[in-house]
Amino acid sequence: MAQVPTMLGLESSCDDTAAAILHGRTILSNVVLRQDDLHAAFGGVVPEIAARAHAEKIDIAVERALDEAGRDLSQIDAIAVTAGPGLIGGVLAGVMCAKGLAAATGKPLIGVNHLAGHALTPRLTDDVAFPYLMLLVSGGHCQFLRVDGPDSFVRLGGTIDDAPGEAFDKVARLLALPQPGGPSVETCAEQGRPTIALPRPLMDRPGCDLSFSGLKTAVLRARDDAVDRDGGLRESIRADLCASFQSAVRDVLAEKARRALAACPDATAFAVAGGVAANGAIREALQDVADRAGIPFLAPPLALCTDNAAMIAWAGAERLFLGLTDDLTLAARPRWPLDESAAPMLGSGKRGAKA
Repeated sequence: MAQVPTMLGLESSCDDTAAAILHGRTILSNVVLRQDDLHAAFGGVVPEIAARAHAEKIDIAVERALDEAGRDLSQIDAIAVTAGPGLIGGVLAGVMCAKGLAAATGKPLIGVNHLAGHALTPRLTDDVAFPYLMLLVSGGHCQFLRVDGPDSFVRLGGTIDDAPGEAFDKVARLLALPQPGGPSVETCAEQGRPTIALPRPLMDRPGCDLSFSGLKTAVLRARDDAVDRDGGLRESIRADLCASFQSAVRDVLAEKARRALAACPDATAFAVAGGVAANGAIREALQDVADRAGIPFLAPPLALCTDNAAMIAWAGAERLFLGLTDDLTLAARPRWPLDESAAPMLGSGKRGAKA
């Protein structure tokens, strides 16, 4: 095995079909084939449609990634693939493709936890040392993790219901904004003021657990009150609702981050990853928390915040260095907690089961 391996990564856990080639920490290609147009009419991801699209596009993504990297399969040292958690049809499409490539080439096969891909992204981008604190905040997941190693994670807290990204999507639907909801709500919030009183769930309870379902319901009630009062939803009220909702999410994540950092006095850095990490207001608040704690704050480039295969390739490389490879019995898993000693979190988000 090469000392600096060249990895092929595959990702298909939700609605992005992705393939990437990594050589060490150098991203040679990072292809993402999105499915937004396929799901737009339904207001969210339809698992059956997503699975079919993954099966149709995964080989195209691999070919494109190899072409952009200027590599062929003979120059790949190992194949890493998301084996869970996620929408099982999509995960299965990626796993079967990876198995076929591994069987045909004789290359090592490595099943990667999708959440570990996000959690280890700061190792790819910044070579951060263990242990560090990670806030994984996305459409289907929200967890504070102490990352002790490539295969060692301690969950300090997480959402007991909706994940923030799911809440953003639902609020966008409530306010007749386009999907995906995160960018739409953030853009609309820039035109408004956070003047509408909304709750900050679980702020009055100790610990790092979070809840966003009640916040979404509060937005619904505020919208209905505005419609009853004004005979419709005025654009200024829509913008204020977006700004108020975003402010509430920001405040909750910042406070829980302060608590998580206090529980990790030996952390080398505070990192954030996942699609919601692309939100500018939330990034700014988390940066402030890290600055006040006197600890480096790490946020990946926007292209590595959302689902991508470069992070899967890197997580696979980390496992390869530890000798953690799989054989052709590798199974697709809809649920796969990073911290298997922690009690299961309740609920299931639209982008996959909580883990």
